[in-house]
Amino acid sequence: MVNKMNSLRQKTERYSPLSIALHWITFILFIGIYASIELKGYIPKGDPWRDMLKEWHFILGLTVFCLVWVRLALRIITQAPRILPSPPAWQVLLSKLTHLALYLMMIAMPLAGWLLLSSAGKPIPFWGLSLPQLISKNPDLASQIKYWHELIGNAAYWLIGMHAAAALYHHYFVRDNTLSRMV
Repeated sequence: MVNKMNSLRQKTERYSPLSIALHWITFILFIGIYASIELKGYIPKGDPWRDMLKEWHFILGLTVFCLVWVRLALRIITQAPRILPSPPAWQVLLSKLTHLALYLMMIAMPLAGWLLLSSAGKPIPFWGLSLPQLISKNPDLASQIKYWHELIGNAAYWLIGMHAAAALYHHYFVRDNTLSRMV
């Protein structure tokens, strides 16, 4: 077992295939999460398509919540490949803070959605299952959670965009291996 852990921690030029796959699956899930909630706004209330898009928003969000724990475990037991040439210390710090914010968002947003549905007294759909309510019905609390869920969701557009822009900046302008480690 120790040898397996050491082999996972060995320095490589790229992330593990599992880490890469989970990163890009999460990216695709985010596209689905944001597309479903944005498209919902164009469909009139009461239309079954609107309800379907809301349900997919919930399902995909909770899927990210499940996958983030696997991603965190991999991040803990494996070592990230070095960026070559090494970036300045301020960029390393900014990268760590951005990744921390992304992980916190991938935990907080689905959890807030689950709490929102619970406090609104609505079912929590998850791939054919109905997850348990986390809290009792409380419309006032639901309204507050909805506000924060939407606010953080809107901020996450910027956070995800900055993450992607930084990777492209490093690839095309700095010409280091930041992006190539994840493709």
